[in-house]
Amino acid sequence: MMPESISEDKFYENIAQYGDETVKIVRIEKARDIPLGATVRNELDSVIISRIVKGGAAEKSGLLHEGDEILEINGMEIRGKDVNDVFELLAEMHGTLTFVLIPSQQARPPPTRETVVHVKAHFDYDPTDDPYVPCRELGLSFQKGDILHIISQDDPNWWQAYRDGDEDNQPLAGLVPGKSFQQQREAMKQTIEEDKEPEKSGKLWCAKKNKKKRKKILYNANKNDDYDNEEILTYEEMSLYHQPANRKRPIVLIGPQHCGQNELRLRLMNSEADRFAVAVPHTTRSRRDNEVAGRDYHFVSRQTFEADIAAGKFIEYGEHEKNLYGTSVDSVRQVINSGKICLLSLHSQALKTLRNSDLKPYIIFIAPPSQERLRALLAKEGRNPKPEELRDIIEKAREMEQNNGHYFDMAIVNSDPDKAYQELLRLINKLDTEPQWVPSSWLR
Repeated sequence: MMPESISEDKFYENIAQYGDETVKIVRIEKARDIPLGATVRNELDSVIISRIVKGGAAEKSGLLHEGDEILEINGMEIRGKDVNDVFELLAEMHGTLTFVLIPSQQARPPPTRETVVHVKAHFDYDPTDDPYVPCRELGLSFQKGDILHIISQDDPNWWQAYRDGDEDNQPLAGLVPGKSFQQQREAMKQTIEEDKEPEKSGKLWCAKKNKKKRKKILYNANKNDDYDNEEILTYEEMSLYHQPANRKRPIVLIGPQHCGQNELRLRLMNSEADRFAVAVPHTTRSRRDNEVAGRDYHFVSRQTFEADIAAGKFIEYGEHEKNLYGTSVDSVRQVINSGKICLLSLHSQALKTLRNSDLKPYIIFIAPPSQERLRALLAKEGRNPKPEELRDIIEKAREMEQNNGHYFDMAIVNSDPDKAYQELLRLINKLDTEPQWVPSSWLR
């Protein structure tokens, strides 16, 4: 049954009879190779619209609604078809689509203005590899570290989102797994993996804790080595932040030994001493003749140092030759208050403490290049590392990125010290000119 005359409008709606049913006839223009922007589900023999995706032709028309039953598309009977067949059918169709629908009986709530939530993704997602995504063509792929703009959480399992920077090229919102849904299935994966042989595991979500005995290091951040390994990371809510001219964000350079982060820090200090400074550390050892209190160290008693540890005043601390050493939040704040940029080179265990402070750090991971390039760079410094030492550096970098990568703002692969320095300087200068995404919790 077709209406007697077809309007020239892009979207068209009419009411008619279809057997004993009162039906709605809707006409929508669909571009080639672009999804309609709706998903469907089966209820017995019926095919029901289950979701309207933002930015698609279905949403723009305002004529298709969640809960509508599709009887026909372009004269082809839909009732009794499997949803996968309907998806394939719609994927092939373009131009004018005429739907015969039984309107949903559910009362539609008045349209509400959605609040956009901005999140940083802490995992990679590929919809083509996901058996649960309601429609693969509508799935939005992203990588760890991408910023996503979540425009609808109506379905808690499948949010609708745009990837930051893609809004103009991506007219249709994409589906991404909701936070609780993703946590549930990652927890399930981890449970399955724990029942398998350890050597069979190889993906990030099933990585085991390192069974090797750990070397004692100088600095231990609040004692706990593996504080985040059991946490299932999905998304972190973010906001744009522009650093004030008089309160520069501390720059943290982090990476395995021999990757050049200390050399980069010293180069910044030596080239622009009036712009950069380091935090003065605390120690319980005695002052030497050539040292000045407050310039070289803050010299304190062991009792004072231990009281400050208990009060959570240190970003990191440790013991060396029976003396305590540490970097305090207050010493970093002193540099910030002076108007300079505080440069920090920390162990990865300190990142959680630093990030939970009010210092708003900008964390840059200095990653090693290929094994051959790393050997050549270390040879220039007079070192002759063994192949297993090079492999250890690269493996340590992989571990750091795996366990702490969610804290990193940027990564620089140090394959050329001069280029790495220029890139580092560019990132630091950018903080003055462009707003950056930071955890929303920092601004509350």
